[in-house]
Amino acid sequence: MTTFWSLLFTFQQPAQEQRGPGGTFFLFQMAIIFAIIYFLMIRPKVKQERKHREQIAQLKKGDEVVTAGGVVGEVIHIKDDRVTIKSGESRFVVMRDRIADIPSMTAKEEKRA
Repeated sequence: MTTFWSLLFTFQQPAQEQRGPGGTFFLFQMAIIFAIIYFLMIRPKVKQERKHREQIAQLKKGDEVVTAGGVVGEVIHIKDDRVTIKSGESRFVVMRDRIADIPSMTAKEEKRA
């Protein structure tokens, strides 16, 4: 007299033995997908961030900048991580990392390319 559990275990074992190269193929597919995502999305973003950090480090008095808030102005003073910007008749201090773009440096980069 066989029990339900003994029949269940006998039916499960052949399924495990018939496993083929599916696991290896799946890992290969996942590696290909990761490589595509890396080269199309991650790598360009990292290069863009590196270029932006270099531009911020090269910032000097007289450069025109655009802040993250959209204010366009001219750099009049730089001290550590703070930049004083003159826009129109106003002067204000922003954190260096809140500068979104430096149009003069961006134009130079485009001319070289």
